[in-house]
Amino acid sequence: MQEITLKNLAKDYRSNEAYKTLRTNIEFSGSDKQVIVFTSCTPNEGKSTVSLALAASLAEGEKRVLFIDADLRKSVMMGRHKIIGELNGLSHFLSGQVELKDVICKTQIQGLSVIMAGVVPPNPSELLGNHRFEAMLDGARKAYDYVIIDAPPLGSVIDAAIVARHCDASVLVVAASTISYKFARTVKEQLEKAGCPILGVVLNKVDMKQNKYYGKYYGKYYGSYGEK
Repeated sequence: MQEITLKNLAKDYRSNEAYKTLRTNIEFSGSDKQVIVFTSCTPNEGKSTVSLALAASLAEGEKRVLFIDADLRKSVMMGRHKIIGELNGLSHFLSGQVELKDVICKTQIQGLSVIMAGVVPPNPSELLGNHRFEAMLDGARKAYDYVIIDAPPLGSVIDAAIVARHCDASVLVVAASTISYKFARTVKEQLEKAGCPILGVVLNKVDMKQNKYYGKYYGKYYGSYGEK
């Protein structure tokens, strides 16, 4: 099995509490919500960071988790983490070059396995829509408690909607003060057309210094608890 060292997962107290809350919400959404796809409206909204951090949080909660980097066009994960040896990724498996066991990477977090995107293929949408992707998810449902999929921004390409067809639920990551309501609603409607239930929206990149409401909320409800 390939090995990969995930970097930059250390979180401050507020972030850690936020991911625990997100983890709890996911767990209480129902046992039938096992394969969950994360997408966003545009690049750079923090979708990959949020989805990977959630996967790590679920694993820390003693769940068996598979994280899949399904952004075959422009993965940000490939350059962030230390890969040991030659990497085979999702594109290699979907194109039939290797078997599934050859693309699953072990991480330093117990219970968390990762499949990286691999090389950029000429036909990302076609690969994500083929039978090997669906069969992979069917097998993952039996081997893992949760499968978290990081898909490309749905406001840019259709790939996330293709992935969503085979998922149990979806989550939209939106960066604060950057995306219009109309744009977010359009992306939401695209997810709905894929027939994938939307669990909710993660509001990311909130400026805690300027947003007094969030600052007071975390200070009041989490600050003293953290000190004790």
